[in-house]
Amino acid sequence: MHPRSLLAVLILALFGATLAAQDVVSVASPDGRIQFRLLDGPPAESEGLSHPRLSYQVDFQGKRLIDTSYLGFEIFDQVPFGDKLGLIDTTRASKDETYTLPAGKAKLIRNHYNGVTAEYLQNGTVGRRMTIEVRAFNDGVAFRYFVPPTAALENMLIVQEGTQVAFAQDAESYPMIVRDYQTAYEEQYSKLTLSAIHPESLIALPFLVQQPGVGWVAVTEADIDEYPGLYLSHVEGTPNRQTFRAQLSPMLDGSGLVLRDRTPVATPWRVFLINDNPAKLLESNIVTSLNAPSKIADTSWIKAGKSASDAWMAQSTRNTASIERNIEFAAAAGLQFMTLDAGWSAAGEGNTPDLTMPIPAIDMPAVLAYAKQKKVGIWLWANWQSVDSQMEEAFALFEKWGVKGVVVDSMNRDDVWMVNFYRRVAESAAEHHLMLDFRGAFKPDGMNRTFPNVLTREAVQGSEYSKTTARATPDHDVMLAYTRLLAGSMDYAPGGFVNVTREQFRPREKKPMTLGTRAHQLALFAIFESPLQTLADEPDAYGDQTDYDFIGSVPATWDETVGVAGEVGEYVAVARRQGTAWYLGAITNWTAREISLPLAFLGVGNFTAEIYADAADAATTPTHTTVTKQQVNRSTTLKVKLAPGGGVAIRFQSVR
Repeated sequence: MHPRSLLAVLILALFGATLAAQDVVSVASPDGRIQFRLLDGPPAESEGLSHPRLSYQVDFQGKRLIDTSYLGFEIFDQVPFGDKLGLIDTTRASKDETYTLPAGKAKLIRNHYNGVTAEYLQNGTVGRRMTIEVRAFNDGVAFRYFVPPTAALENMLIVQEGTQVAFAQDAESYPMIVRDYQTAYEEQYSKLTLSAIHPESLIALPFLVQQPGVGWVAVTEADIDEYPGLYLSHVEGTPNRQTFRAQLSPMLDGSGLVLRDRTPVATPWRVFLINDNPAKLLESNIVTSLNAPSKIADTSWIKAGKSASDAWMAQSTRNTASIERNIEFAAAAGLQFMTLDAGWSAAGEGNTPDLTMPIPAIDMPAVLAYAKQKKVGIWLWANWQSVDSQMEEAFALFEKWGVKGVVVDSMNRDDVWMVNFYRRVAESAAEHHLMLDFRGAFKPDGMNRTFPNVLTREAVQGSEYSKTTARATPDHDVMLAYTRLLAGSMDYAPGGFVNVTREQFRPREKKPMTLGTRAHQLALFAIFESPLQTLADEPDAYGDQTDYDFIGSVPATWDETVGVAGEVGEYVAVARRQGTAWYLGAITNWTAREISLPLAFLGVGNFTAEIYADAADAATTPTHTTVTKQQVNRSTTLKVKLAPGGGVAIRFQSVR
């Protein structure tokens, strides 16, 4: 027998022996509380399969969190890629490093994990290979697929990803169910038991689930690049587990594929944020840590800040004079930016906005000169189609004008083409020293580590909905802190000062009302992190209001974030630090309550707490607040009363 033939026989024999037993590859978090296992052995008898199938499990503090969940791909016109896999190699790695971000919820971030990479060979496919890379952090775990080029698989024609998430028990969950893949992620989150989620429902991420007696897990993804966005659907349930399956945003070419690409192919990270305290999920930096380091060498031009906006201004009143009044307000109010929203640019070919041509009512050179004089940076809104067709020309012009950033809007999808569009925009904007805010967008995926000029994105039903509906409620706000906010920065636009009760509320385009109390709106500036924090209201709504002092002082970027207290769907309290000063926001749903706020997060020494709280009559007059000061330290526990739809905002300053 030829030596190479003999070698092939030996490899096949060894491979067959591998399939006969179950290989288990385990990795634990540095603190040992989280354990992730890869298995390639025979599935449970209940699955009705006689051959091995690659799967995984996740335990938290010695208890099963994610039960046996299958992995793999459905490949067009080929056998499934996930069955009959045998382990051929493993590589282990650990990392404990720090990196910095110019803007976000933390400045110095620790990236600490234990990792393993497992390589598998598929029997009967002439050498198809798959690699699973896993990273286990102290506050979660993530994995991704890598498919190398082989003669058996030169092209990846993916019909669907076979990834499952099998929760170990039926329990409460908090899904955002969207109509289809053409979505701006602007629906509301629900509270449903896992078993009650209809199989036809499409669940957008992040997806928060409680496993009683075990912990909380939020499913999301990170580093989405050259790959479509991930959703989940409910595929089966038993008394002991509820199984969900990946659904990827399809290509728009009618092919029925989600991805057509040459190998190698690397998927985004499938991320599980894990904690026994849901408020602590807000502290995680896993999503950004799973992205590549910054591609921008000099980030000194990237600056966080708060912005005035003419978004709620009637289009007929937008002209040079009205914009300059907003610039004057921004300068006087201590805001760093002014955003010109939709309508500043003239209609171009096909009635798509021409980003190089302002409307006749706007003297752009005069506006930009006035903004420069007042030391206020200008952001410009742009429809994504205009950006796609005019990117280099428009961005070069914006740089010449001295524009600080661009709001790119209305993408409303996350198929692979659109995912790649985000990357193209980020790279081009960085070349022209332009910051970005994606609206009408899909969820954050941590790309702000690789492209720190991407300050924030929308992907949220924000305050703008108050113009047309009663959906931007205190209930909704509380839910966002435990769901959407876990993925990353959120352009919600807090700070509405026309505060009303449910009975008083009327949706209206002019001077929109906001549901809940004034203190609730103030607290959102500390809870809803966004390095571009756009104020909701028009300048005359703030006037000489004392409550504005908190907005004027609160930063838009942070050195540290702490989840202080909360109960999902009921209330939340978050503290954030910049330098030696801390800011705390706490909000409740429509239920009035008294909450305790332990101040153990404060540094050594004494602090002055400036407290903006609901007034005694805030339940009926939501604009009323009280402002008090008291001395506190890290041993103090504050007790505060929150009105229905209420909140409290606190600024802590060190006493020297």
